[in-house]
Amino acid sequence: MSILHNIYSRKKLKLSILKKNEHRITLSFYKYFNIRNPYIFRDMIYTSFVKLNIFGRVYIAKEGINAQINILHNKISCLKKFLNKINKKFKNIHINSGLNTKQSFWMLQVKVRKQIVSDGLLNKNFDHHDTGIYVQIKNVNQMLYDPNVVFIDMRNDYEFVIGHFEHAVHVPGSTFRDQLKGIVGFLKKYKEKTLVLYCTGGIRCEKATSWLKYHNFKNVYHIQGGILNYVNESQKNNFPIKFKGKNFVFDHRMSERVSKHILGKCKTCQIDCDDYINCRRDTCHDLFIQCTVCQIKYNKYCSINCKKFDTKHPVYSIVK
Repeated sequence: MSILHNIYSRKKLKLSILKKNEHRITLSFYKYFNIRNPYIFRDMIYTSFVKLNIFGRVYIAKEGINAQINILHNKISCLKKFLNKINKKFKNIHINSGLNTKQSFWMLQVKVRKQIVSDGLLNKNFDHHDTGIYVQIKNVNQMLYDPNVVFIDMRNDYEFVIGHFEHAVHVPGSTFRDQLKGIVGFLKKYKEKTLVLYCTGGIRCEKATSWLKYHNFKNVYHIQGGILNYVNESQKNNFPIKFKGKNFVFDHRMSERVSKHILGKCKTCQIDCDDYINCRRDTCHDLFIQCTVCQIKYNKYCSINCKKFDTKHPVYSIVK
């Protein structure tokens, strides 16, 4: 019987990957479609991804699949063939490529969840398949300067801080669930405008545009493939890139540089900085921005209190 989970530690897997020095790329894709038995589907995905030497994080739910993976360049065509084979819904699926070649994942995790994107919505009459209209990448820059169009950032607070489209309106919230709770009231003053929503790869905007349409917002659009597709297609076609700063990503890299603009501030000294780290105190692990000078000075702690706590209670201090 096949082993359908990792049997090696993250540390051991990381060392193995670094030794091989393989040419890999980060890809992401999602698809909303009905999965009758997520657990059977999960095992099929896990088994096949192991054979393809894929690392990453994949969520499976009855509503579909959400995947961020790291794969060898020469295995991409095999991945596409596999996806087309297991379900016709994957035909012509849009797959985003990462903006750099840094290693993003060290192991493979495929998990079954209630939703592939947690939205907190309990309304049974809401149909998240009734989405907004896709904006083609070639039209994004033109719409940015249209006075009747408002760009809406559907990413979390900490994502928006280090990078966004100029003049974009950010829906406040530390999670997507928080944003959806208040989005209808927050965007009420823009109801007569044309709204263009965007996020990292597009998955959150599928639900967000549907939710707005359910509440009678008429002119609702979203960028096909999100920021990742916008930057990649703009580079391919020599379009000016209007996204400023960094694109936050939920993997080992934490962010991808898009432009030279530094939009964030060091939490400790307030100098311009957009480098995220996690607090060294294991019981804190807070995600925050800290410049290299302060990282040395405070030993990667988010505060004096955390540093003092680990000094007084060394048993809690785990060096990663």
